[in-house]
Amino acid sequence: MKEEFTEVLEILGEKIELGESKTVDFNIAKLYTTTKIDIPIIIERAVLPGPTILITAAIHGDEINGVEIVRQLIARKINKPKRGTIICIPILNVFGFINTERAFPDGRDLNRSFPGTRKGSLASRVAYHFTNQILPHADYCLDFHTGGASRFNAAQIRVTPGDESLLKLAKIFNAPFTVLSNNLKKSYRATCQKIGTPIILFEGGKSLESNKQIVSYGVRGTKRILNNFGMLDAKFKVTKPLKDTVIIEKTKWIRSQKSGLIHLKISCNKLVEKGEELATITDPYGKMKFRVLAPNKGYIINVNQAAIVHQGDAIFHISIA
Repeated sequence: MKEEFTEVLEILGEKIELGESKTVDFNIAKLYTTTKIDIPIIIERAVLPGPTILITAAIHGDEINGVEIVRQLIARKINKPKRGTIICIPILNVFGFINTERAFPDGRDLNRSFPGTRKGSLASRVAYHFTNQILPHADYCLDFHTGGASRFNAAQIRVTPGDESLLKLAKIFNAPFTVLSNNLKKSYRATCQKIGTPIILFEGGKSLESNKQIVSYGVRGTKRILNNFGMLDAKFKVTKPLKDTVIIEKTKWIRSQKSGLIHLKISCNKLVEKGEELATITDPYGKMKFRVLAPNKGYIINVNQAAIVHQGDAIFHISIA
């Protein structure tokens, strides 16, 4: 995407000059009590022109790891660029975050509501105003997510298959895994692709949990991206990865063949062999024990950490060679 130099950035009626810092409130609706719900947008501009990077988290309100990643970027002043502009939105779905729930109060998933409509559902309205008033300013986007419910995601970047420019950015970010996955209909990522704004999506950990290692992957990867664009202040060190990201082109879900208590035998990130025992499923009465075996050699990039599973539940996500 071509970077456009803007001496004065105007977002939601607020003007931000080069070298200026400002927090702008993005307000769409109120609670039943008429209490305003503001979505703080933290904007940092360098004196020197450069690209604008938009960093978002908590499109799903229960995904805490992303919030902590963006919080650390702000608290440690990593978001103060040497050149260009960094826009941080630690919590895009404030409604869900308040209720520690994935969706909006109307039950809608914000990440299935893009690009939104001006007079649609609450989630659709937030998506619409975000897409039309904030997203157009971005040259590049970083979006942070976690696994849903009890499913723990290995730290991974997801990019659209065949997009070499995104794959290059993913390799610079260098999460343990880079998964080639198609965009979901009406998702934030699909909207970015449609308007030509490069976006890389980070997944790591699970809902309602803050995992230090996952957060560290997110912060370090973001520093590498900023450094790549000449935006990272020289006082911050960029750690050299011990190994390159593993590119995963195809995956499959391993689903439970039985209902019962699940006992995990392997951890996330592990490279397993075909036929290796991944878990056992038992009934509560000591009568049944079912072994879950790996259908092929591959990396385990998601583990269901629930104590109880039902037949058909997704319990492992494995790469396919």
